[in-house]
Amino acid sequence: MKKTLVLFISFAFLFNSNAQKVISLYEGKAKGSENWTWQEATSEKNIFNTKVVYNVASPTITAYIPENPNGTSVIVAPGGAFHTLSIDNEGTDVAKWLNAKGVTAFVLKYRVVHSLTDDPVKELMPKMGNFKALDEENATVVPLATQDGLTAVKYVRDHAKEFNLDPKKIGFMGFSAGGTLTMSVVYSAEDSNRPNFVAPIYAYENAIIGNNMPKEKTPIFIAVASDDQLGFMPHSINIYRKWFDAKQPAELHIYEKGGHGFGMRKTGISTDGWIDSFGNWLKMQGYLK
Repeated sequence: MKKTLVLFISFAFLFNSNAQKVISLYEGKAKGSENWTWQEATSEKNIFNTKVVYNVASPTITAYIPENPNGTSVIVAPGGAFHTLSIDNEGTDVAKWLNAKGVTAFVLKYRVVHSLTDDPVKELMPKMGNFKALDEENATVVPLATQDGLTAVKYVRDHAKEFNLDPKKIGFMGFSAGGTLTMSVVYSAEDSNRPNFVAPIYAYENAIIGNNMPKEKTPIFIAVASDDQLGFMPHSINIYRKWFDAKQPAELHIYEKGGHGFGMRKTGISTDGWIDSFGNWLKMQGYLK
C-alpha cells in the first residue's frame, strides 16, 4: 500500500512539473515518406556542443503541460536548415519558459533531410555556403515539414478540450528553418489548421511555401539580429513589411548583435531579452494574463 502511494505521489509530481506527452502526428507512415527506413537519432557531439535531433521520419509533437494552463498554446518548431532540429535551445527550453507563463507548448519534430553519419552538424556545415544548392536539396522535404506543421495545428485544435485549451488561441513559432516552416504553415493553411498568431524568429524567407495572407486577424512577432551570419536580417524585414501592408498586427525586433541561432542561449547581450519581449507581446495580444 505504501509503495503504491509513493508511486502515485511521484506520478502526480511529474504530471504537475512540465508534464510531457509524445504524440504521433500520423497513424502509420507519413504520406510522402512511406519509403523512409532510417530511425530518428540524437547527437550532442558537434561543433556547437548542443543537442540536435536528426533523421526524423515519424513526426511528433511533445506536449509540455503547465500546472495551471491559461488556455493559450504554442507549437514550437526548432531550426536546423531542414537537416537537424536544435531541440533544446530552440525547442524544449522555449517550452519550459512558456509553461512558466501558463502556456501549453508542443515541441514539433518535423521531417528533415536524411543524414548519412552520426554527426549531422558536421555534414551540414559545408552546405551552408551555397544556399541555392541547399534549397534544391531541401525542396522535397520542406513541403513534408509544412504538412507536419499543419497537421500539428489541427491536432491541437481538435484536442483543445482535452488539454484545457482555447481553440482560438493557438500559436506557431519557429527558429531559422523553423521560422520558414512557421510562415509556410500560416501561408498554406485552411481554417482548420491555421494558427491564430505566429512568431518567426530569424526566419529564412527564400524557402517559404505559399503566399496566402490570412484574412482573419493573425498577429505576428518577429525577431532577428543585425549581425546574423547567414544574412537573414532583411528576410525578417520583408516578412514584417508584408504583414504591415496587409494591415495585420505586426511587431519586429532587430537586435544590433546576437548572430544567428541565439534562441534561448544567454550571452549577456540584448538578444537575451527577446523572449521577455515576446511575453509582453503575448500579453498585449490577450494571450497572457
